[in-house]
Amino acid sequence: MMLDPAVLSVTFPHSPSLFANPIVRYILFSSGNIPVDRKSKDHQILFKGTFEALSKGHAVALFPEGTSYTEPKIMQVKDGAAWAALEYTKWRQENPDSAPPQDVIIIPASIVYTDKSKYRSDVVVEYGQPITMDAYKEQFFSDVEGAPRAAVKRLTRAIESELLEATINAPDWNTLYAARMARDILWEGSKSINLDEFVVISQTLADLFSGPTAIPHFNTAKRNLLEYYSLLQSAHLSNPVLKSLPLPRSLDPNIPAPIPSRLYTLLLLVRDTISALICLPFFLFPLVVHLPVYFMGQLGARLVKDEEETQAQNKVVFGLLSLALIYPAAFFFLWGLLWYTPLGALLAAGTVYLFAKYHNRMIDENYNRGKRILAAWRVLVGVWTPRRWDLSTAALSQYTTPAPRRENPWVERTKTPEQRSRASSPVPSSPGSSSSLTPSTPGSTNFVNEPPAKTRSRHRPPSRRLVRHVLKARVEAVKALAIFLDNIQRAPPSTEVKASVHLARNYGRLVEVNSPETDTVEVEGWRDVHEVIRFLMRRGANIPVLDSDAVDGEWAALSSEGEGYTTGEPETMWVPSSKDL
Repeated sequence: MMLDPAVLSVTFPHSPSLFANPIVRYILFSSGNIPVDRKSKDHQILFKGTFEALSKGHAVALFPEGTSYTEPKIMQVKDGAAWAALEYTKWRQENPDSAPPQDVIIIPASIVYTDKSKYRSDVVVEYGQPITMDAYKEQFFSDVEGAPRAAVKRLTRAIESELLEATINAPDWNTLYAARMARDILWEGSKSINLDEFVVISQTLADLFSGPTAIPHFNTAKRNLLEYYSLLQSAHLSNPVLKSLPLPRSLDPNIPAPIPSRLYTLLLLVRDTISALICLPFFLFPLVVHLPVYFMGQLGARLVKDEEETQAQNKVVFGLLSLALIYPAAFFFLWGLLWYTPLGALLAAGTVYLFAKYHNRMIDENYNRGKRILAAWRVLVGVWTPRRWDLSTAALSQYTTPAPRRENPWVERTKTPEQRSRASSPVPSSPGSSSSLTPSTPGSTNFVNEPPAKTRSRHRPPSRRLVRHVLKARVEAVKALAIFLDNIQRAPPSTEVKASVHLARNYGRLVEVNSPETDTVEVEGWRDVHEVIRFLMRRGANIPVLDSDAVDGEWAALSSEGEGYTTGEPETMWVPSSKDL
């Protein structure tokens, strides 16, 4: 993906096919890109450009995953980076006069976007522990058959371990979606989380919702968070823009979720509109000038629907191309007004630069304000329309589960023994299945897989038919999350949840277990549930706690799927996080 190299570095290898066009070739070479002949079997030829750059003391950026993809976790780490590092180490030893004396060092780097689909998303770049070649080069230089490849595999696993520690990884999309919604609910705004702790907070929540766990109400909380997430996506809304709508004072699960009154939603729309109109004169001119940038960015995103990586890439590329036309045109226009003098060129360049800085300072708040107005309008229309226009329960069911993600064909996925056995012994599919086996040639018994039938994308209904369902789902999600976290705080002291190895190393404990499938010893991580709550609260999470003196009444039970939550407890109240825990 083009965003990652721009964020990380300007020096990284590229396929030589990209250098065929003379214009692209000039751009790539001038920005320090290295051609790589991936068809070559000789590693010395394959990494020739990399060796030349390293021998000059330059840094080379490699993307070990091999391709860009949108998945809930790191799916693959290929051996290319390990091969390049160890082959260079070997080449340096064989050519001591052509290379600097120091060995190559691998610095793992991760790039995490807070919300890649959001305009002007924040990005977190983290660097892992340096990896030297000392522990691998002896085995790589060995003449024993298979030793070099084994050294490469060990180094690749070390790189993968560092990348896993610096990124957010969940076992599946539903777990990642639930963790995202919990994060949005527990923190007041996107800017309220310290970016230095964004990854570790998100990974803690992903571990918490990975399950299975014996803590009551886990399934209900995860399901309600997923329903809320899915309805938000279908209604073109987001939780941050709905936070202007206060939650009901009582989170009693037995009390129906109230819907904001028509007058209240109208007042919200009027308030946000007046606020936008007051600031509009200061932002109108930069907005008009940059309209082609916004339009082209949206056009680029609409060219792809299923790949979040490519959508974000297209937005940046199309927007930058528009800026490459607008800013030079503005510069020459101002320079012409100043009679093309040297001083005029300096003033024109300074004016364009300050104008761009002014736009960037104004855009974030005005963009968020525009989203709030749009959300307030959709809520207003949804609340004011007759209830009979709302989607029925039967029609709503397809929008309460997240749409399945299309698998990336370039990502290698680990097959289960059952999948491997099916692949090795083809059997004609049953009628009605999405794929079938047909002879490759007439009269042949060699079967090939037919491509699966294309499925129609899920049609999004008008947001006005979903607004009431979204508002109810929001309250239910907060209720379910409150009960689940309350149960965690009431759990016995020895209760633990499974955690990522690197988090358990710092905040919990590690356990070695024998894996019967691979016949190896694996390491599992565990964290105390009370430590998890304290961890989140120290970092600003608004964890619901019981306060029997704050509100009269009882916290009613919500027993679902036999999870057995007990009754008769005081009502849950939302309180600020405590820094003294």
